Amino acid sequence: MKIIIFCLFIFSTIGLLANEKSLLEQEREVINYSNIKKVLQNDGLMAEKKKKDKIIKAIKGERKKIKAGRYNTPSEDDFLNNMSELWLVRNAQLLRWDFPKPEYGVGSAFKQLLEKFGFFNEHFKVLIINSPTITHFGLPAGKGKAIFILSLPFIRSLDLTKVDISLLLLEDFVRLQKKLFVRKLGVNKEFYNHNFYRKGIDKKVVNQAMTDYTRVIFKEGFNFQEQFEVTKTMDRYLKSAPSLWSAYFKLYKKIDRFIKADLLYKDYLKIYPSPELQLQWLSPKKKMI
Repeated sequence: MKIIIFCLFIFSTIGLLANEKSLLEQEREVINYSNIKKVLQNDGLMAEKKKKDKIIKAIKGERKKIKAGRYNTPSEDDFLNNMSELWLVRNAQLLRWDFPKPEYGVGSAFKQLLEKFGFFNEHFKVLIINSPTITHFGLPAGKGKAIFILSLPFIRSLDLTKVDISLLLLEDFVRLQKKLFVRKLGVNKEFYNHNFYRKGIDKKVVNQAMTDYTRVIFKEGFNFQEQFEVTKTMDRYLKSAPSLWSAYFKLYKKIDRFIKADLLYKDYLKIYPSPELQLQWLSPKKKMI
């Protein structure tokens, strides 16, 4: 009797320790079917045993798929969102975005402007920084999502209104729509949605993305052709609202004068070339008589 109780205790302990396995698998381990094969055949239970074996095989297959699925690289949208947030965290000391500030109402004003031009259900965050290192910039955060950086010293120095700020953000929104920033990143498209189970993953991808972010945002910016495309797109949008078009034109007159006079923003032209040319692109062509 003691031996029987001891055996039952051992079997119950094994069941508790192997809680990740299915009941059928546990049953199979406890019962030695080969020793009682004839009994099973005589009792008509061999068919039942085969059914259980089939179920166990299916369970193991699904478990393997679930485990392998945990090793998928993110989609492009998820990757860009993660990289944008990671870059902001890594550069928090330089950008100084973590400081007490009131609600400026920029988000609601920009949302109204987007909806005016038919852009609904756009999700975005406006991150106001207490630094002149970046005047304004749009970071990708996935489909229909964006993170906009806005310099408080910049908007105060130019005494920009909510309309002015919204127009700058709309311009950054256009750049994101055209994927001008994303195209400058050196991430191999094969990295996205790739399963690396038992294969390993290229850990250099994240560091390279951070390097590309810094290069584009602080040094390279956008070229003349890209700036021309953005300006012309803004021109098409704003022509349907003459008051906004006029505000946009006046805004760039203000920016052009300001960056020529203030050396603190001398690198503005590296990122956005150039306000003076933008004014020329926006100016109506003179008709020749």
